[in-house]
Amino acid sequence: MKASFSDVFAPKLFSCMKSYDKGQFVTDLMAGIIVGIVAIPLAIAFGIASGVGPAEGLVTAIIAGFFISFLGGTKVQIGGPTGAFIVIIYGIIQQYGLSGLMIATIMAGIFLILMGVFHLGSVIKFVPYPVVVGFTGGIALTIFSTQMNDLFGLGIEKVPADFIHKWLCYFENFTHINWWALGVGTFSLLVIILTPKISKKIPGSLMAIVISTILVIVLKNYCGISSIQTIGDLYELPSGIPAPRMPEMALSEGQTFFSVIQSLFPAAFTIAMLGAIESLLSAMVADGVIGDRHNSNTELIAQGVANVVVPFFGGIPATGAIARTMTNINNGGRTPIAGIIHAVVLLLVLLFLGKFVGYIPMPCLAAVLIIVAYNMSGWRTFVSLSKGPKSDFSVLIVTFVLTVIFDLTIAIEIGLLLAVVLFIRRTTESSVIRVFHNELDPNDSTDYALHEDKLIIPEGVSVYEIDGPYFFGVANKFDEIMQDLTDLPKVRVIRMRKVPFIDSTGLHNLETLCLNSKKAGIKIILSGVNDRVRATLIKARLQNIIGEENICSNINEALAKSAEYVK
Repeated sequence: MKASFSDVFAPKLFSCMKSYDKGQFVTDLMAGIIVGIVAIPLAIAFGIASGVGPAEGLVTAIIAGFFISFLGGTKVQIGGPTGAFIVIIYGIIQQYGLSGLMIATIMAGIFLILMGVFHLGSVIKFVPYPVVVGFTGGIALTIFSTQMNDLFGLGIEKVPADFIHKWLCYFENFTHINWWALGVGTFSLLVIILTPKISKKIPGSLMAIVISTILVIVLKNYCGISSIQTIGDLYELPSGIPAPRMPEMALSEGQTFFSVIQSLFPAAFTIAMLGAIESLLSAMVADGVIGDRHNSNTELIAQGVANVVVPFFGGIPATGAIARTMTNINNGGRTPIAGIIHAVVLLLVLLFLGKFVGYIPMPCLAAVLIIVAYNMSGWRTFVSLSKGPKSDFSVLIVTFVLTVIFDLTIAIEIGLLLAVVLFIRRTTESSVIRVFHNELDPNDSTDYALHEDKLIIPEGVSVYEIDGPYFFGVANKFDEIMQDLTDLPKVRVIRMRKVPFIDSTGLHNLETLCLNSKKAGIKIILSGVNDRVRATLIKARLQNIIGEENICSNINEALAKSAEYVK
């Protein structure tokens, strides 16, 4: 059945509008305003931590947030900059500048659109959980480590990008701690932690920013303490959305635009993968809360469009943000209108409150990001997975360490590769090959008693049962068992009722066995072959070697035929 365009791209906004009413608009309006307020400090903090600025973070939340809600495949997803991108964005800017980031983000957007068009939304869900937890925890630790300069007021102009040298730099400069900055940062942390205990409706990060900003203004204007850096001290804030611009890549000698594209490919792919995973995980969590079902391919296309558009306005990569999405849900948001209103709220902040944003102290933003890092860390999941299979925990630790020490691209690649290898190993170990010479007991094959008589295997006949997929990991095991057998039977019955599929290696192994058996005068009979495996065997013309009559539907038929051959 051919998929229609609506299966690939069907924005939830348009279906929601069919039954939209005033009551739902009022609910969405309140949810959109609240989540917009919550998003202000996060957008600013993520923009600064990524190496761009507060305005870029707000612009990203506005433009990407609008497109993700307008075109998305979920009813309640809130899009914008997230902590997952901080590390990779910072690295791209260090190496290629803002134009390089712009190109990488556009490339990532194109990758996301292609993922959606080619129905890869469901495939993303198969990324192993330990890999996701590992690089999420690694990102959290990296975010935490980037905030020490602002939290302690160390005044380091250029902090090293890699983890180890970053901390060495911190230790060298800890004698220059600004105690006033540390005091404001510590106070902000306490406010963020304690606010939910007083009122769950007021975002702790927003309360911390309001109180600490007022505190720093008082300290600067009335106490003569001017050593606490604010956003306005470091960044220039525009009073609106910047005009769109094209990337201007300064090419070094021997460098071409195509070579830059090639070098940015791994980073762009990582951005796309992170965006896809985070947005779809957020959508799955949201589905469970509101009882809906998202369209993963539509969501990927919306994420892609947002990331293609936002760089032209100076923005950074964006994706679905689970914390803001849950805030939206908890405050009554049930349609994409709430996400659009959230974007409008942020636009109004940028237009009319940009001056006040400049008064926000940097130690307070550091505190906000430290809490974000703590919530991202998933340390409880680390503990629970440590009690599970050692292989899963090993994948988690390797991914975590590689994320922290090297970068996300390497971490994802090695983590996925390790997970695949371990999966193959487990599948191979769980696949069982049994050899029978005298009789078969049907009751041994199930978890309940059939009370059937045992099947007698004729003399000169051996039965080999393969339990599990017949792929390259099992094919060699089967081959070794066949080679170890010294007594050659007249007939070999290969029972394949529990073989769900056969790959090219398994097929080659089986074909070789059939040819060698034919040379030795041994008949091969296949039993219990399912339709899928049978189609593969026929396509490979295996019936020309063993005879189509020797591909039997059940063991009774196979044993009866083998009895004819040994008479």
